[in-house]
Amino acid sequence: MINRVVFRGCVLAVLTFLLAGCGSIISRTVPGQGHGNQYYPGVQWDLRDSPWRYVTVIDVPLSMIVDTFMLPIDARHGPYE
Repeated sequence: MINRVVFRGCVLAVLTFLLAGCGSIISRTVPGQGHGNQYYPGVQWDLRDSPWRYVTVIDVPLSMIVDTFMLPIDARHGPYE
């Protein structure tokens, strides 16, 4: 019984890490996805007007954390085109 709980916890943790900061990664690495946003491009990517906006709202807090850590890099990098 404990092994099942540990297994489920590990699977949940891996899935969480795979989804964490998805908007932040996409907006910085995929050309044209940053839409010229210099600060918090991952959050702005998550909140864009698209059919998936209801699903990406789940990623907003995680993207906000990643984007906050990336602020010094974003300040030097400039807008993501």
